[in-house]
This record gives sequence, C-alpha cells and structure tokens, in this order.
Amino acid sequence: MKSVTISLNSIEKVKQFVNLINIYDGDFDLSSGRYIIDAKSIMGIFSLDLSKPLRLDIYNDSYADEIIEKLNTFIHA
Repeated sequence: MKSVTISLNSIEKVKQFVNLINIYDGDFDLSSGRYIIDAKSIMGIFSLDLSKPLRLDIYNDSYADEIIEKLNTFIHA
C-alpha cells in the first residue's frame, strides 16, 4: 500500500480525480480525520471536508507509482 496527500478543493478537481481513479482496478480510499471513504465514489468525496488535505491510500503496489505520477496536479505539498 502507498499513501499520498492530495487536495481536492474544487468541484472540477473532484470530477477530474474520480474520472482518473476509475480507470484503474483495485481499491482506493480517501481519508480525512476519522472518516474513510471509497475514492471512486464522487458522493463519498463530497461528504468529506474538502477544504483540508486528504490522504489517498492505493492498495495495488503494481501501479501505485503510475497513479501517483498522473495525480501530480492534486498532490498537496
């Protein structure tokens, strides 16, 4: 499993993120504080506090680096 901190602070970013993450098979979780949701669920993402950074957990190491590279615009420094 690999984790990265991302920022989804606009509706457009959420749509782009969900479209990108749904290309891949496997499990992805987003967490904010004690809340953990399926990263492929647009409704779940909107239930989180998007003003704060979110942690993305990628459970398939075989393509985790590829996904992180494609998510570069969302990564929170």
